[in-house]
Amino acid sequence: MSPFVTLLTRDLRLAARSGGGAALALSFFALVATLVPLGVGADLKLLARVAGGILWVGAVLSALLSLDRLFQGDYEDGSLEIIALSPLALEAAALAKIAAHWLSTGLPLTLLSPLLALMFNLDPASTLTLFLSLLIGTPAVSAVGAIGASLTLSLKRGGLILPLIVLPLLAPAVIFGAGAVAQVQDGLAGGGGLGALGLLAAFSFAAVLLSPFAAAYSVRLNLDG
Repeated sequence: MSPFVTLLTRDLRLAARSGGGAALALSFFALVATLVPLGVGADLKLLARVAGGILWVGAVLSALLSLDRLFQGDYEDGSLEIIALSPLALEAAALAKIAAHWLSTGLPLTLLSPLLALMFNLDPASTLTLFLSLLIGTPAVSAVGAIGASLTLSLKRGGLILPLIVLPLLAPAVIFGAGAVAQVQDGLAGGGGLGALGLLAAFSFAAVLLSPFAAAYSVRLNLDG
């Protein structure tokens, strides 16, 4: 088994054992989706119109709940130094941690979204688009979040600063994800040019491609300091 797969499997096992991170994220996501219709009221057209934005914001905030532990646990017990000295490149280790976070948090949030879309009276086509947008976009949440987690690694209250760093960087993902749902609702999905899903895919690809290098560089600075 390669070192990359070993680290990925290890992080997935740790996430499954702790259970709190993924369960907390799913519970928060469900809570947001339940409270918003209560506040907005019984206007089904209005609920359907705001569904894409609300569910995307809820998914991003839910994923942030477990991002502060992406490197922190290994940093505190010394495992991160061992990983940095191992044959596995630190960039590849960062990518493995990003993948583990998405598989344990981002993917479950995506799978839950069609059920929560029922509360917003979303039609099947819009629900499918919401699901696809989260499937494409949530890897970017984990990737950009890894950069924020590495930057706040040595701070005592890094978990409080992390959202301030990450949320502005994730604004394009929320805009494109919610915009894709709005396109379908407005009947513009077949229009010319690159649609919102294409822009979201480009943003997510760039985030996943570049973030391991940025996160690894930041981790090295924290370990050397």
